[in-house]
Amino acid sequence: MLFRSDTGCRLKGADRAQACHDMREWPFRLGAAMSADFKPDLVIHVGDMHYRETPCPENNLGCAGSPYGDTWQVWKEDFFDPGQSLLSAAPWVMVRGNHEECGRGGIGWARTLDPYPYDQKSGRDGCLGPQQPYKVDLGGLTLLVMDVSTADEPRVNEQQVAFFRPQFESAKHIQGPVWFAFHRPIWAIEYFVKGQPAGDNKTLAAAARGALTPNVQAILSGHHHVFEVLKYKNDLPLQIISGHGGNELSLDVPAPIGQVVNDETIVAGLARPGIFGFAMIEREKGDTSATKWMLTGYDRRGQPIGMCKLDGRNLTCP
Repeated sequence: MLFRSDTGCRLKGADRAQACHDMREWPFRLGAAMSADFKPDLVIHVGDMHYRETPCPENNLGCAGSPYGDTWQVWKEDFFDPGQSLLSAAPWVMVRGNHEECGRGGIGWARTLDPYPYDQKSGRDGCLGPQQPYKVDLGGLTLLVMDVSTADEPRVNEQQVAFFRPQFESAKHIQGPVWFAFHRPIWAIEYFVKGQPAGDNKTLAAAARGALTPNVQAILSGHHHVFEVLKYKNDLPLQIISGHGGNELSLDVPAPIGQVVNDETIVAGLARPGIFGFAMIEREKGDTSATKWMLTGYDRRGQPIGMCKLDGRNLTCP
């Protein structure tokens, strides 16, 4: 299966204008076509398809004429048209990101990609609030998809903790291994703030504390614009991030091993900042337990940038 996120072209004021017309600067179309050649049996997109929020700055040829706002034309330009080759190649699992919140691309999300029936009476002009999780049976492995698009990162939001905790606990009722798929990672590092690693989510950490039963073996996320794989000293699920799908990249991601993020020490893994691409996750031949997998990160042209072997919550990255 193929795994990616954060694919849209950012237009956010005069200082955050990506060159949407330049495939070197916004290579989602190239990456989609290249990854379609891998013939995946499933594609998992963990959020942030919609990024064009404001007009292209005047005299900026890199994005001149680009639509903006939560409109069908933007959704076509940001996601459906450039992703067409991959959309036609395999079934998809769609996960909601923070760019699909109601104040951003939430109306388009509710009408095009949300897995639940559209209800025009729900929320602001039909924009749905955070939804309940849903399960995908992957043949011995269950993918549990959560909507954490609004989860507070810098502080613990107790109301949200009460909403998310039962969703984490629901995995204990599932037979066999479980992977979560949600946009915002819990204990991941993307940059430093005043010398301290940053990139975690305090609300999700509080909601998940003591609730992740041993059958939960991995978490698939985006949000950080980097390919990153993390194992922790404490017995936690592996964190896999493939947020390098097309939006401007995270460049200053430190080597993760030995870093402490929100009281969790990273003991194994890798980070590959500054490279656009996608990830492939393939089951080991002969594995009937659905616990042994090979994870490979690729650049936008399909060249490998990192490889790790997953065995339950164990991780080896040669």
